[in-house]
Amino acid sequence: MTATAAPLDLLLLPTWLVPVEPAGVVLKEHGLGIRDGRIAFIGPRAAALKLAATEVRELPGMLLSPGLINAHGHAAMSLFRGLADDLPLMTWLEKHIWPAEAKWVDEAFVRDGTDLAIAEQLKGGITCFSDMYFYPKVASDCVHNSGMRAQIAIPILDFPIPGASSADEAIRQGIELFSDLKHHPRIKITFGPHAPYTVCDDNLEKIRVIAEELDAAIHMHVHETAVEVQQAIESTGERPLARLSRLGLLGPRFQAVHMTQISEDDLALLVESNTSVIHCPESNLKLASGFCPVERLWQAGVNVAIGTDGAASNNDLDLLGETRTAAMLAKAVAGSATALDAHRALRMATLNGARAMGLESQIGSLEIGKAADIVAFDLSGLAQQPIYDPVSQLIYATGRDCVKHLWVAGKQLLDDRQLTRMDEQQLTATAIAWGQRISGHRE
Repeated sequence: MTATAAPLDLLLLPTWLVPVEPAGVVLKEHGLGIRDGRIAFIGPRAAALKLAATEVRELPGMLLSPGLINAHGHAAMSLFRGLADDLPLMTWLEKHIWPAEAKWVDEAFVRDGTDLAIAEQLKGGITCFSDMYFYPKVASDCVHNSGMRAQIAIPILDFPIPGASSADEAIRQGIELFSDLKHHPRIKITFGPHAPYTVCDDNLEKIRVIAEELDAAIHMHVHETAVEVQQAIESTGERPLARLSRLGLLGPRFQAVHMTQISEDDLALLVESNTSVIHCPESNLKLASGFCPVERLWQAGVNVAIGTDGAASNNDLDLLGETRTAAMLAKAVAGSATALDAHRALRMATLNGARAMGLESQIGSLEIGKAADIVAFDLSGLAQQPIYDPVSQLIYATGRDCVKHLWVAGKQLLDDRQLTRMDEQQLTATAIAWGQRISGHRE
């Protein structure tokens, strides 16, 4: 934990520093130094103050942690926030969301919705997110301009979607975007077949081959509801996860989103293949989709990350709140108060998300050499007192309004709760205009 003689670009001096790796550690009165966008020093405050630094930031009462990683969402759907609430999944999709998408989704919708989602996530302490939505090139442009980090999953379905007339066209677009952005420092392109019930075996086989050739990840909704699994069994005699295994899709590059229904055979497939599971508790609760058995997965050795899903089904992109819900829900589902403790919950929202995306060598923990994707939470408020374990206070007693500062690759994108690269008033006005337009045309 030493630094070279070259001066640091920025030295941060918080009250608490939670590196996440090693697990369960809280460093009190330590400093973190950044140079060239990476973490160059972690050590005691006294040692930190002896180092040359271009800028020094005192962060009293603050907890410094890795930036939160939102491992699943549909960013542009922020413009459908609250459009169709209190409905079951398939009714919500087939009667409301899919018709709305057919009517409204174009490049302008995706640009404005993605910008809105990026701003909301930055203000909530999220430094990296996974997006699975239409016009992925537009979304990647938004990410590039914002300074944020993201995984962009190319949406692929058997039928035409906004921006792609067929699965083959969507796959071609994905290959092109992967090639264009393969050296981008903050954007990773993956393939996103929507779900087992919307993508046939032939198209899944094409995706598998291309993903293997490119060493790209696959991000997919799997076992979101009991009905999905039951219908698959009735029509094919096979559970969706078993089908994906038979087709060769499961593996360390596969991200299975939701997984509320897990049999012993399913669990064995997840463990053997080293597949990651992305848990979206609040969306699952709101749509009454079921409960992912997080503690059971964790104890079996499955990597479990956390996502908000889209704001149309959540209705926010608050990963800190999502993590609190995940911790509470895990205890209820497992029937154990010790399930998913606060430190493991934070790990699920940071390093586990990085691991699911194949980015664990770059982000997800505060370690020397990793990218300086960092968030500072202000724990000095009345509602956080007294503090015995700052990580417990963060997970159980702190809201996203306590996010004070945020850096991605060493660049400050949130300073004292103010976005540094985005115009919050303009984003709000644009979102209101979309809402008025959409509500004025609803049948």
